Amino acid sequence: MTRKTKTKKNTAAGARTSAGTYRKPRSRDGNGRAAGAGSAASGTREAVREKVSLTWATSGRREKLHRMLMAKRHEIMKSIEGGLGQTLTEAQERRLEAAMDVGDQALMDVERHLGISLMEMRNRQRQLIDEALTRLDEGTYGACAECGVEINERRLAAVPFAQLCLDCQSKQELLEKVEKGEERE
Repeated sequence: MTRKTKTKKNTAAGARTSAGTYRKPRSRDGNGRAAGAGSAASGTREAVREKVSLTWATSGRREKLHRMLMAKRHEIMKSIEGGLGQTLTEAQERRLEAAMDVGDQALMDVERHLGISLMEMRNRQRQLIDEALTRLDEGTYGACAECGVEINERRLAAVPFAQLCLDCQSKQELLEKVEKGEERE
């Protein structure tokens, strides 16, 4: 009994598979390896970042990401400016404090400190967005600062200034939690 086997036929357009479809031939570098295999397979952070940088630049998303970061920065700046406009002048504050009892003054102090904390948090977010804009200009935006892997688009949409992928962020938070636990003991 003879068995028929389908053979692959090489053509100028590519190799024909057993299913009858064509696949594109792999390009090779000077050493016989698939092109690009050496840099990505080596696992070096720089090579992965370079690959991510090229992906972001060539995909045409750079302008979209820049607009997204600038819109978020503008939103935060408006929030900061709005918070600054709500603070009382010193004279108004003294008159108000003179008319209050101790409980009212304590509440006002808590509200003032809360407002300052919120402003500091917003300013830190603005700084992180400025750093993200710098990374975008340098071509390193979207690459995890720890492992070099491309950060998921959904993560960047939710946290545009993210510097770590989800795995590295989880590891960092776990380490911080462990360190805080050790400090308490």
